[in-house]
Amino acid sequence: MSNPASPPAVGVLDQGPELTFPPGFLWGAATAAYQIEGAAAEGGRTPSIWDTFSHTAGRTVAGHTGDVACDHYHRMPDDVRLMAELGLKSYRFSVSWPRVQPGGTGAANQEGLDFYRRVVDELLAHDIEPWLTLYHWDLPQPLEDAGGWPARDTAARFADYAQLVAAALGDRVRYWTTLNEPWCSAFLGYGSGVHAPGRSDGGDAVRAGHHLMLGHGLAVQALRAARPDAQLGITLNLYPVTPASDAAADVDAARRIDGLANRFFLDPVLRGSYPADLRTDLREVSDFGHVRDGDLTIISSPLDVVGINYYSRHVVAAPVEGAEPEAYWRSPSCWPGSEDVRFVTRGVPVTDMDWEIDAPGLVETLERVHREYTDLPLYVTENGSAFVDTVVDGQVDDPDRLAYFDAHLRAAHAAISAGVPLKGYFAWSLMDNFEWAWGYTKRFGMVHVDYDSQARIPKSSARWYAEVIRRNGLAAQ
Repeated sequence: MSNPASPPAVGVLDQGPELTFPPGFLWGAATAAYQIEGAAAEGGRTPSIWDTFSHTAGRTVAGHTGDVACDHYHRMPDDVRLMAELGLKSYRFSVSWPRVQPGGTGAANQEGLDFYRRVVDELLAHDIEPWLTLYHWDLPQPLEDAGGWPARDTAARFADYAQLVAAALGDRVRYWTTLNEPWCSAFLGYGSGVHAPGRSDGGDAVRAGHHLMLGHGLAVQALRAARPDAQLGITLNLYPVTPASDAAADVDAARRIDGLANRFFLDPVLRGSYPADLRTDLREVSDFGHVRDGDLTIISSPLDVVGINYYSRHVVAAPVEGAEPEAYWRSPSCWPGSEDVRFVTRGVPVTDMDWEIDAPGLVETLERVHREYTDLPLYVTENGSAFVDTVVDGQVDDPDRLAYFDAHLRAAHAAISAGVPLKGYFAWSLMDNFEWAWGYTKRFGMVHVDYDSQARIPKSSARWYAEVIRRNGLAAQ
């Protein structure tokens, strides 16, 4: 077997002319604090909603928690060296709000900030661009106890937290993401309840979505004031939504789900308005009375970049009485006002998450955002797949994940060729980690993690990705 740090002997890149990416294309990988850090009660960190949720019986698979996770808090220098060995040009990580500001209010916890200072310093020492995400779902528990994201005050607290992080790290961090996937925070956390904090109320989900975006806008303003030279953005998880047929009812079902999945966030952030049809769809759930004068101006504060997380496509159909959802993220309670829309499976290959593999959907998504919403630089801030991995003779061969990355990078190249200003790609994820409600049963990483020994093994997909980065391209097919 080859050395884990070396490129594979045979692979997609070994033949033919290359599809070259633009000079300066930013190649990276991404993680999230609660999924990898561990040290849940060390260094002044206090509980987040995910600590509470994962410690509540029945909320996660087998009762798994992020208490230890990948122990990145203690192993960070070695993990950064591994990133450098893979040739990463950038690393997208999130800051744990309750590690930096225990309780979600008041002064910063300097021990927590010192950890992220070390992260940034270590990255820069290895010529890896830090890409900082302020919020990847770990709301301090006291803020949830005070109402959580459905409460307007949480948005103001988020802006205060952004100021604390900017004061500590703004001199060395150029790229900032305010929120990661606010759809998940709002509609999985407060709608279906399958994510923390585990509440199930459509009206709360709608209010949470708005206040997340309000917090985003306030944070952008705070960051802009503190660091005028920073590159500021948000990361949205977007899906192409396709009707199951040309029937008018299926087309309308697709319109409704597109409204909730995509336009609920794209329109306020990039147009400063909510779509009229979305308001109508939600009339039985919310009267939008929580939207105050001036909110949408704040939410649409000018950005420098837009991050897009892409995993799959939604294919939907009109309601059929008695139809049941097929997966937790298709749960009716994720879609207030459109609970009866059916999500259709097409019999195409899926990942271990049961998500259909649809690389052309990435092209559609990138082209749509560029065509309909913005000329800003776009970045794929997450893209990846979970598959079952096996360690054999100290190696992990993951051809399905490698093929997934290859297909989606070809899609990214096609989007660039079509004129999309795509400037970078972050693989999800750097390493196997705590996969939220699925605990440690789903592996997305390019690097295998043995959760007992914490040993890291780069998989064949990691070695392949390192070669893609080195050559800044893919072999033409």
